[in-house]
Amino acid sequence: MANGHSTGAWLKDSTVRFWTGVHQSIFRASNGRVLGDIFGMPVVMLTTTGRKTGKKRTTMLTSPVQDGDKIIIVASYGGDDRHPTWFLNLRDNPDVRVVSMGKDLAMRARVASKTERTKLWPQVVKRYRDYGRYQERTRREIPLVILDPVD
Repeated sequence: MANGHSTGAWLKDSTVRFWTGVHQSIFRASNGRVLGDIFGMPVVMLTTTGRKTGKKRTTMLTSPVQDGDKIIIVASYGGDDRHPTWFLNLRDNPDVRVVSMGKDLAMRARVASKTERTKLWPQVVKRYRDYGRYQERTRREIPLVILDPVD
């Protein structure tokens, strides 16, 4: 393809964008009462700032672990060898907006340190086994992102 992506990558990216849009619409219309929890994990509507465009970008994720006011999300992209776009965006601009569990919060994102990841990863996989399968599927270490509330 012209942009350097394979047809499979283009199809995956397009499918993810489509279902994210559907999920967002239902989540917003129901104020999170519908599709606010998936596989026993709270849903996070994450808004980042596009690293190239500067535009607000919103995606739907789950949070397998919460630690007090901190929300942990997983940049798995289903075990793809590429990082998800939302991860690249927040890595460049860590100030994000999160809607989850009935709250709309300004938060700051950071990639978990090696020590934090070592502690959190078993909790993540215990909550949702497929994250372990995703890690086996890719050469990259799947980042865990910690979202800290902004005071």
